[in-house]
Formats: sequence, structure tokens, C-alpha cells
Amino acid sequence: MKRVTMQDVAKLAGVSKSTVSQYLNKRYDYMSEETKRRIENAISELGYQPNIVARSLKQKKTSTIGVIVANILHSFSTKVIRAIEDFCNDNDFHVIVCNADDDPVKEANYINMLRAKQVDGLIVFPTGGNLELYEMMIEQNFPLVFVDRIIDGLSVDTILLDNEKAAYLAVEHFVNCNHTRIGIITTSLSRKVTPRIERIEGYKKAMLHFGLPIVDEYIKGVDLDYIQNALNTMFSLKEPPTAILAGNDLVLMEILRYAKENSINIPNDLALIGVDDVPFAPIFTPALTTIAQPAFEMGEKAAQLLLDKIKNEHKEQARIHRFPPTLIVRETT
Repeated sequence: MKRVTMQDVAKLAGVSKSTVSQYLNKRYDYMSEETKRRIENAISELGYQPNIVARSLKQKKTSTIGVIVANILHSFSTKVIRAIEDFCNDNDFHVIVCNADDDPVKEANYINMLRAKQVDGLIVFPTGGNLELYEMMIEQNFPLVFVDRIIDGLSVDTILLDNEKAAYLAVEHFVNCNHTRIGIITTSLSRKVTPRIERIEGYKKAMLHFGLPIVDEYIKGVDLDYIQNALNTMFSLKEPPTAILAGNDLVLMEILRYAKENSINIPNDLALIGVDDVPFAPIFTPALTTIAQPAFEMGEKAAQLLLDKIKNEHKEQARIHRFPPTLIVRETT
């Protein structure tokens, strides 16, 4: 079939090609309702599909952004992505989502692929392993926003939870429930991922604030595959912890699995709080006490910042945008 062109639409509608172009780009300032109706009918009758690639080359923008998430399995990540997509959809932008699996090589490949596709900007949950690529994008003034992780020495707008406050709220609640042997487990600290480091730091500060000893054996930062071993070691202690803060949703599920397999009653034998208000928290038995992140607000802010940069409307100095956590008390404490 012969491809329908903009000229075909103009001919059928009885207008110029430039008028059709203005219609497609939503520039209606001097266009009558009758003209708009004729163009709309011509497009419908001919089945015309605009050549997005050609338009992008001409306008030097694609109205598309890329989102590279470190690990899409986290409930926090999926909520943030949903908020980004909603905001972009409302502003006529498309979103391409990539999952880096916390792998710097995959992340680098995705950055290069998305830039080759001429996306207008990137929102990245950075692995921290591609410093040169990050620096190059900053030097080129390429629109860029980080989420959930800080890369030291880089001036990039970053969306982040107040992680120390999150840990403090958990410890404070445990103390109010008369616990003194309080532990924390998070995933590996080898790459110095911001939330993991900050949550442990916040835990330590809270323990000191409440006059409780910091016991190294109660603090674990290991790969997900080794959390069961870490829990075994922790509960083999002469005085194991009676309360644990799970650093994220994946750690929380590992602790729940361990408790089930080892007949540990929650909350009678072990009090438990998880960072991230997972969807099953209120319907689990017992219902899970959690620290909620305002993920939708964080995702919307990330998208707003990026689109402002793309439109050259964001003139402020790059900074860290912190969001407050919320303690949701249920039945596991």
C-alpha cells in the first residue's frame, strides 16, 4: 500500500501542508474549529499516521524519556515508575523503562542505547559503576535526574527518602514496644548504595540516642542469596535480637520465609518492621508494620524535574530532594 502523507491529508482537507503540520503539533492559535474538524476527518478517512522519526529529526526532540531502574523487583521501584509514566502521559511524553539488575555493564548498555534512540532525558536509579558516563552527560548538559541513590562528587538533582529518619522511626517504635536487642538486615553494602548505608547509619544513631548498645552481630549487609545464612548466624547467638528492621521489601520477604521455616512466631518471638509498605502488608497474617516511602510523590517529582530540564524551565542548582518516611503500625510489633 502507498504510504499516506501529510500532503494527502492537506489535499483532502483543503488546507495547506503547513496548516496540517500546525494541527499535528497542537498549534491552534489561528486555526478555526471548522479547519480543525476538516483536518481531523481527513486524517481519520485516510488512516494517516504521522512519521514520528521524521518529526523528531526536524524538531530535534522525541518527546520520549528513558528510565533505568536498578532492580525492578522492588515494589518501591514499580510505584516510582508508575508515577513517572502517569506524569509523562499527562504531558504527552513517552517512557522507555529498562532494568539494570544492579549491573553497571547492563546500565551502561542501556544508557548508550537510549541516547542512540535520541531520548530527550534520563531518570536513573544509578548503580554507581559508570562514573565517566554520568560525568559526560552532565558536561553535555543532557537532562538527567537520579532516584534513590547519590553519586558522590556529581551535581545531579536526586530524589531520595530521608533514610536515616526511616531507621530512626523503626528503632523508636521498637523501643516503645520494650525491645532493647534490635537488629537490622539489608542487602549488600559492597557498592555503598545510598539507602542501605544511610539506613544503617540512622539505626546506629537511634540506638545511641536511646542509650542502647550497638552490637555488630545484629547488623548485616549481605547479598540476597545469603540472608538466610545471616539470619542463622544471628539467631544462633546466645542473646539473639528480639526485633529486626528489614532494610527493604526483598529482605523482608526473606525474614518472613526464615521465620516460617524455623517456627519463629511474629511478633511474640520476633518483632519485625520493613522499609517499604509492600502491597500485601495489610492482608498478611499478622499484618506487617512498615515504613512507607511516598513513592508516587517521589516519582512525580523526578518526572517533573526532568521535563522542566528538557524544556529549559529548571534553572535551580542541582540538589538532593528528600522525602519524609511514615511509620505504619500494624501487628508485627
